Amino acid sequence: MNLTIRSITPFPVWIGHRNQLIVKVMTEDGIVGWGESGFSGRERAVIGAIEHYAPLLLGRNAFHIGAFWQELYRSQYFEGGRVLTAAISAIDIALHDIKAKALGIPVHDLLGGRQRDRVPSLASVQAAGEAMLDEAEQFMAAGFPAIRLQRGFGRRADEPEAIFEPREAIAESAHWCTRARERLGSQVVLGIDYHHRLSLAETGSFCQRMPRGTLDFLEEPMRDETPEAYEALRRLTDIPFALGEEFASKWQALPYIERGLTNYMRLDVCNIGGFTEAMKVAGWCEAHYIDLMPHNPLGPVCTAASIHLGAAVPNFTWLEYNRSRFRPPPQIELDLFPNAPALDGTSFPVPTGPGLGIEVNEALLGREEFRAWNPPILRRRDGSFTNW
Repeated sequence: MNLTIRSITPFPVWIGHRNQLIVKVMTEDGIVGWGESGFSGRERAVIGAIEHYAPLLLGRNAFHIGAFWQELYRSQYFEGGRVLTAAISAIDIALHDIKAKALGIPVHDLLGGRQRDRVPSLASVQAAGEAMLDEAEQFMAAGFPAIRLQRGFGRRADEPEAIFEPREAIAESAHWCTRARERLGSQVVLGIDYHHRLSLAETGSFCQRMPRGTLDFLEEPMRDETPEAYEALRRLTDIPFALGEEFASKWQALPYIERGLTNYMRLDVCNIGGFTEAMKVAGWCEAHYIDLMPHNPLGPVCTAASIHLGAAVPNFTWLEYNRSRFRPPPQIELDLFPNAPALDGTSFPVPTGPGLGIEVNEALLGREEFRAWNPPILRRRDGSFTNW
């Protein structure tokens, strides 16, 4: 068996509303591995990094994954950064896919073997107002153990969607979170994702408006660059925090784990450095009694990788998944990934076949020119820019 790396090819794939950047790694004997980058909206930058990295790996044994991770991370003077680790993540995931296929085992066996038979899913509610409560109730009735509220706060119906006023948002979201807890009862796990949109004072005000026991977790209310801000927030509230989706290495995760600043680790296997880095962070979290709640808003390759990660670690809660029978994937995604992971009820069965278990319809790759995509650009009414 010739496991020499022959090619590394990135494919930005348009799925109707944004891109998925998937990476194909092929060995000389034709084994193909698939990975995905988590840095949405900056695909050209990640493609550039992959094109820098590819010559370092071509002609080398695909099994040397750990050594490759170190070489790619350290091979430039300025180590790290989200663009570089998104590229490393995609390559690392694809190499694990190759190695597992070559050995005839699922990827989770490379990570120590499965520790559960099913990977539970988190339900994400995207409606607003009364419709939000209806959708949350549907998810709860379907058996989802954890529900996350995340959309529709801070905009008036008579204004464009590009307007976001944080102070109006916290008043509105506090009202609807309280209503959701009253309607759903005490058994369901209830959280809210604020998507980094608030300041420290705004987040503190929001938490103080919550009746005790309303929220089981508060996800990403502020950006992560300053751990000291989360230390200050921790002194203002006892609501558990779910943080980490932007982390691009174990070093970024370090202060949040060591200082007790996150209670659920939201690592993204397609951002943090692939399986190689994710397993290190998972073990570190286990030592601090922190459970993983992986970030997974991307495509089927990321979902498949996250399922294998979730199967192989003991400290796991729920996998984010924004699709269900209430919100099916777009047709182009179904065409591209004919055996994409799908929920069986409220969880994913752990795959037993070789590799990630994901197939890609390569005939649909590279047929269209690249389409640039940016996340929404939000402004306040005074014209100033604010976080999406």
